[in-house]
Amino acid sequence: MTKHQHTDSDMSGRRFFWVTVLNVVITIAEFVGGAVAGSLSLLSDAFHNLGDSLSIVISYFAHRISRKPQTETNTYGYRRAQIITALLNALALILVCAILVIEAVRRISHPEPINGTLMLTVAVIGLAANVISALLLSSGSKNNLNMRATYLHIMSDALSSVAIIIGGILIQIFNWTWVDPAVTIAVAIYIMYESAPIIKETIKILMEGAPTNLDFDAVKNDLLALPDVKGVHHLHAWLIDENNIIVSVHVNLSDMKISKAEVIYDQITKILKTKYGVCHVTIQAEASRGVNQDIIYDQGKDIP
Repeated sequence: MTKHQHTDSDMSGRRFFWVTVLNVVITIAEFVGGAVAGSLSLLSDAFHNLGDSLSIVISYFAHRISRKPQTETNTYGYRRAQIITALLNALALILVCAILVIEAVRRISHPEPINGTLMLTVAVIGLAANVISALLLSSGSKNNLNMRATYLHIMSDALSSVAIIIGGILIQIFNWTWVDPAVTIAVAIYIMYESAPIIKETIKILMEGAPTNLDFDAVKNDLLALPDVKGVHHLHAWLIDENNIIVSVHVNLSDMKISKAEVIYDQITKILKTKYGVCHVTIQAEASRGVNQDIIYDQGKDIP
């Protein structure tokens, strides 16, 4: 691991730590404030933050596990620990939101008195802490699904705080107690909507799905343009995580020495890595076998 990677990992670790501390503070404040004020949106956000705190801790350990080197039992390493965590975090968000919507509907039918002033004060504190947490995680969330899922937790909390602040103001001015559960429903729907793409992407990775930006026909044409490459078939591409693409491919070469074939191997590897962002390439050379077969293996059978 390079010095840059160590530094980046250490920074991510520190960010996870401080975000966890901030979430614990928010959780305690909202549990107490929600119970005293009688606010469902505050209590629901407190449960949400409690789940976030746990998910952030899990995300941190997944981040640490993903740094472990390859072993005989995990030859591609442990990067998918973060993918699994991202999936579990997103699923947990949807489950919590569904429960909150059910309770909010009940509250609309049976409204309860709410202390708008206390609700507003706690929500402002929560918003400040969430904004700081979001800033700590924003840079790492661009290229890391695990941090992106955690970042989504934080952003959803910030949105919840904004909605609760608006609700608190309306309750103070107009005594509209129905605003509290209505805010809960609106925020829950938004969180579920934002969680769906993470679930879709993580499942695709875990199912060995090919990256959407990899043009198989373009890859085939680029490889066929190389001298002595007569055919390209049985190309398999999959993602280890959201940033690392693995490719295996069969190529038909002219009959030649291994030393000469290695030169072509290097050319193929360079094309796949520089043009298509592939991090690991496995090449199987053949003379005439499979020369007329498609680039994607599909003969109604299992993977050869």
